[in-house]
Amino acid sequence: MHDYSRSLGVAVIKARKELGLTQVKLAEMTGIDSRTIIKIEGCEGNPMLENLYPLIRTLKIDPWEVFYPELKQRDAAFRQLQLLLIGCSEEEIKKILPICQAAFSALKSKETIQI
Repeated sequence: MHDYSRSLGVAVIKARKELGLTQVKLAEMTGIDSRTIIKIEGCEGNPMLENLYPLIRTLKIDPWEVFYPELKQRDAAFRQLQLLLIGCSEEEIKKILPICQAAFSALKSKETIQI
């Protein structure tokens, strides 16, 4: 079993149960064979993108949970920052990026700077 198989399987089971879906109902909603869902939840195999994409979208799984499980950034402040960025246009993000980079640099510097 690979780490990516485990993180995907755990995320799918958790999200499916939170939504109150059976494996069969999830299969119907996504067009994925229920045996494939069973294998994914069992942390088996290497699912194809055509299966991975509808699962993540239908279950509203945070891709970070699957691809970067070691980060475990689930606190409220992180989510709040994500929501702020989601509400920005591409142009706004381009303008905010250098400000964020400067703030991160200041926070990580050895000198204590109050922001």
